[in-house]
Amino acid sequence: MNPEPVHEVLARSATVSLSATVIASLIGIALGTLLALAKLPGRRLLTAVVNTGMAVPTVVVGLVVALLLWRSGPLGDLGLIYTVRGMIIAQVAIATPLITGITMAALQLLPPELPEQLRSLGANRLQLVARLWIEARLPLLAAAMAGFGHAISEVGSATLVGGNIHGQTQVMTTAIVENVSRGEFGVAVVYGAILLVLAFVVNGLLVSIQQRGASWARS
Repeated sequence: MNPEPVHEVLARSATVSLSATVIASLIGIALGTLLALAKLPGRRLLTAVVNTGMAVPTVVVGLVVALLLWRSGPLGDLGLIYTVRGMIIAQVAIATPLITGITMAALQLLPPELPEQLRSLGANRLQLVARLWIEARLPLLAAAMAGFGHAISEVGSATLVGGNIHGQTQVMTTAIVENVSRGEFGVAVVYGAILLVLAFVVNGLLVSIQQRGASWARS
């Protein structure tokens, strides 16, 4: 079996993880905001579910998603098992609890008098939430980056849901596992180095943004 070109695997990995991060961020920031600000019935239970989701091994999440998407499963008619779209769904399920939890914590750490001050200035609900997001922009950005890092680095759900099919669903983490199992350590090291560089880039961007935010706060 001829190995798939590295750039194709890299492009697929980026597509899957970035797509999942965008979707998970939209869901997670909205849900985290709701849990932080709204007095919902069952709020404690929902918070406990989110916190549990942050700690669940990714392979377990992958197993649940695979069972749902399996041809004989409840969503089998959608034909999403062993597809890129199925992998995106799995990574959304992995990243959403993390982004939700960080968002909720970030908003709860804001000064408790801030929402009341905004209301006294005539802010409606949408304006209030938007202002709180601006105040917590750095933690929210960190949440999205953490979700991306969590998604692109996992291997369990990518294998179970994607199947590591060459030219279709192979991503960098599954390529590393496959090449190590075949004794192709050089190729595995290349993929590992790419993942390491991505981690440095993401963390470097986050540090840069945090430093700029600190500079704005002092000015």
